[in-house]
Amino acid sequence: MEDSRSAPQDKIGKMKSPEFLVIITGLSGSGKSYVQSTLEDLGFYCSDNLPVALIEPFLQEVAAHENAERVGIVVDVRTHDFATIFPSFYRDRLQKLVPHAILIFLEASDEVLARRYSETRRPHPLAQDRPVVEAIKMEREALTEVKSLANLVLDTSQFSVHELKAEVMRRFQIEGQEVSTLITIISFGFKYSPPYNLDLLFDVRFLPNPHFIEELRPKTGLDAEIVAYLKAQPEYEIFYARLIDFVSYLVPQYRKEMKSYLTIGIGCTGGKHRSVAIAQRLGDDLEAQGYNVEIVHRDCRR
Repeated sequence: MEDSRSAPQDKIGKMKSPEFLVIITGLSGSGKSYVQSTLEDLGFYCSDNLPVALIEPFLQEVAAHENAERVGIVVDVRTHDFATIFPSFYRDRLQKLVPHAILIFLEASDEVLARRYSETRRPHPLAQDRPVVEAIKMEREALTEVKSLANLVLDTSQFSVHELKAEVMRRFQIEGQEVSTLITIISFGFKYSPPYNLDLLFDVRFLPNPHFIEELRPKTGLDAEIVAYLKAQPEYEIFYARLIDFVSYLVPQYRKEMKSYLTIGIGCTGGKHRSVAIAQRLGDDLEAQGYNVEIVHRDCRR
């Protein structure tokens, strides 16, 4: 008769494992969530605060997913008895199941961690009725063995959020892979209020308004007649040349900062003529430069 207690051990070597597994752990407040979000940007299938007992079932589950070959798991002291149960689990179970797994341990100085907790006003997982500095020291001591198992130890004391993201990108990005920036260009009317989520806003109300020409009023900036009218204005081409030059300069700078989304607003009075024509042209030109562009004419049909 088969001993049921040996069944989990028998799964080792039989279970399909992910192509690439990264375990993220370390001190609370050291930046684990930023590492996780960066891995997700790189296409990793991630889970945060996964109890140690659920790691194997989780890996079994994701093994059936086509797009889960690269997996990231965040584990830390939020799990009860993590510091005592994880080291043996990692050595005896996980490394046999996924021999190529990478364990990242994040840390920072006591002063930096205390400052981060003061700024966010969130409680330390081990604080309870003790001061945060004492909780940090207790956690650091408890995780000594976990840290000793790590393939990579990152001290984030001097890292900005962007620098930490860039470091993770450098280490785990597939050669030739780029994190794309989606550029959303929104035309709108100021009379209906600007969109709330703009990174850049350009006001084109200085251009002559086709609304005051009776035969042009019912048309939109997508119509050839409106485009021709605007191009006949001396200010239009001068402005647009400077606009495309400025935006073409800025976009690579945003991409360098790992920005996944960039939203540009082009506004006129009613959002029907001038802003529509310029937003459409800007979007088409950026798309021709190879960028991923979405164009939204919010008020065009009002």
